[in-house]
Amino acid sequence: MKTPAAVTRIFDGLDRHYPDADTELAHRNAFELLSATMLSAQSTDARVNLVTPALFARFPDAKAVAGAEAAELETLIHATGFFRQKAKSLIGMATILVKEHQGKVPPSMAALVALPGVGRKTANVVLGHALGVPGLPVDRHVLRVAGRIGLVHGDDPVKVEQQLCDLLPPKRWTRASDDLILHGRRICKPKPNCPICNVRKDCDFLAKGFTTKPVKQARR
Repeated sequence: MKTPAAVTRIFDGLDRHYPDADTELAHRNAFELLSATMLSAQSTDARVNLVTPALFARFPDAKAVAGAEAAELETLIHATGFFRQKAKSLIGMATILVKEHQGKVPPSMAALVALPGVGRKTANVVLGHALGVPGLPVDRHVLRVAGRIGLVHGDDPVKVEQQLCDLLPPKRWTRASDDLILHGRRICKPKPNCPICNVRKDCDFLAKGFTTKPVKQARR
């Protein structure tokens, strides 16, 4: 495991790579972020961001979504994939928010994961980015990057979340996840660009000799 000093160096280095790190899902409030994160499953943030303006213009809050016709919702979110199940989950989520939480998104992990279609990753995204509650979402990028660097061991998202939380103070959790996700998208891809990585001196992947040649950065 990494020493506290190494952990600090690693995340300070990632902060320098991504000084404005944040979720890339467009949203104006917790309900929009919850809905967008649910839609991002098996999709991309960019695709979700193309869909949500029309979705939220038609159904701006939990009460509106709870009363939506599934067929209309499916049409609006079709491009994100798995649209029938996602529409069902959105309506179910919104219905419980109206019935049990006065239409508001609850600032509680337990309450969030009790909603249809909401797991720990989605709950952590909403807690950390919209509700001011420390959360550390773990997705495939976090699993890959944190594992390569040597911050965590294993590929169980819940266990990896706990390992990362144990390494960092709560105030860094959300930003740490954002950093790792962006690093996985931009530099530490399946074929990583190690020579330009700020954390290469503390990276187990590189120390084991899995070096790569520089690759041209993709435009974003």
